[in-house]
Amino acid sequence: MRRVFRCYGLVLLVLGVMGQKLPTRDEGLFQMQIRDKAAFHDSSVMPDGAEISGYLFRDAPKRYYFVVEEDNTPLLVTVTPCDAPLEWRLTLQELPEDRSGEGSGEPEPLEQQKLQVTTREGTELFTYKGNDVESFISTSSSSGLYQLEILSTEKDSNFKIYGTTTPESDQPYPELPYDPRVDVTALGRTTVTLAWKPTPAGSVMGQPMQYCVVINKEHNFKSLCAAEAKMNFDDGFMTAPKPGRDFSPFDFAHFGFVPSENDFSKDRSLTTNRALSSKLSRTYIPKPKVSDIQKICIGNKNIFTVSDLKPDTQYYFDVFAVNTGTNMSTAYVGTFAKTKEEAKQKTLELKDGKVTDVFIKRKGSKFLRFAPVSSHQRVTLFVHACLDAIQVQVRRDGKLVLSQNVEGVRQFQLRGKPKAKYLIRLRGSRKGASTLKVLASTRAGGKQPFPALPEDTRIKAFDKLRTCSSVTVAWLGTQERNKYCVYRREVDERYGEEQRRREQNQCAGTENRRKSEKVLCKYFHSANLQKAVTTETITGLEAGKSYLLDVYVVGHSGHSVKYQSKLVKTRKYC
Repeated sequence: MRRVFRCYGLVLLVLGVMGQKLPTRDEGLFQMQIRDKAAFHDSSVMPDGAEISGYLFRDAPKRYYFVVEEDNTPLLVTVTPCDAPLEWRLTLQELPEDRSGEGSGEPEPLEQQKLQVTTREGTELFTYKGNDVESFISTSSSSGLYQLEILSTEKDSNFKIYGTTTPESDQPYPELPYDPRVDVTALGRTTVTLAWKPTPAGSVMGQPMQYCVVINKEHNFKSLCAAEAKMNFDDGFMTAPKPGRDFSPFDFAHFGFVPSENDFSKDRSLTTNRALSSKLSRTYIPKPKVSDIQKICIGNKNIFTVSDLKPDTQYYFDVFAVNTGTNMSTAYVGTFAKTKEEAKQKTLELKDGKVTDVFIKRKGSKFLRFAPVSSHQRVTLFVHACLDAIQVQVRRDGKLVLSQNVEGVRQFQLRGKPKAKYLIRLRGSRKGASTLKVLASTRAGGKQPFPALPEDTRIKAFDKLRTCSSVTVAWLGTQERNKYCVYRREVDERYGEEQRRREQNQCAGTENRRKSEKVLCKYFHSANLQKAVTTETITGLEAGKSYLLDVYVVGHSGHSVKYQSKLVKTRKYC
């Protein structure tokens, strides 16, 4: 706290001892100040040459004071709004005359001072209202005490302020190039490439610099402070400063100043009690929806490609040059762009009662359209996923009527409507490409195109029944009488389960198999599902060899579905 009191002492010297010439900025003290900016948090004294953060309650103004020690001194004061537009005013205060007139240079203790109170208003130097980063700058300012008064009329708000008497040497904010615009150099469906001219602060002045890119869907930001405030807006009530100096700021009336009759609080008929009551009576606000905004800091590159965007969506892009040594930043002129539309997919037309083969890329999707010619009461939809599970969505005249994940063969019954049209969306697997067969029909009864399948389509091999020349296997059936064909293929000993899974395609029919691989075909069914199981012994095998066994169930229309392949091995010694 010693450093803060030294600043207060500086104000005392200015106010109480007008006859003594004060020195210029104490550089040693300044270096101590900027290393410990927290010492000035919520203080009413602005340090010379360091940016500080502040917090405003709505309709409760704050005043900050800044000392200029000598006439003809440069002066820069910058205010950065973070959450809401601000009103602020800078005035040069009239200094009260020393009561004794002796000018001894030794101020009395605060409680013993009897300074004359002046009621004269300060000289207004600058006013501003808005949410831009705005500055007052003078190359030759008068010595005295400067008052900065800030007000937020919309909501509680964070802000940053900066004051210095050496703006040329401090170079507080990174300088922008002569063309500060951000350009869009390439545009895709999910990517946007940005480019901008580098700041001279890094290449010419040697300051430690990096660029931060902010992306959102709402609007451009005028400061990095504003963007970060938006990103942190998931807190229902922003953390307010602790009571203490914020509620009872350092009272400069003790130094001979009284509040101006035209200050913000008087203009708005606000009293101290009302402001304090407003602070203490605030209720908790439910958490709002988190804004869709992201910040990416990319080092000193001045070309950047933003990826993972949504097609056909407008985005706003801002670039900020950030001094990594001081964490102070300057905003480029932001831009916006709309990503390209997703390539329109061709919609396949389904014919009533006809099977359609569909191929879907990994993580892709396909659209099918079914428009029955005649009126109908019901639509039967068959979907046969040949590889991994896929997602099926059906909309009837725009209304979602079905959404299911499908593995293997599935049959769906959809209620029909006169002149209804059906849009079927098939979404592929994340693992790889998908192949499937789809059939839609309005015909009631009749034989089904795809054979019925049990829930479990695995083939079981009996290890105890394994010999040097044969293996015995079993599989489940259904209550529907179907034809089952068994095929075998000798494989290398290095053939494993991973390779078997890659080759698994339930839609690959018997027409792709060699005649020499066929073992047998037979019909099978059972009225009792508990007994719907069949076994088969496959003979004529060689000792110590590996074989891949496949079972195909063939439907009435000739469409076949393959069970899961089974890798077996005969005994080497018997």
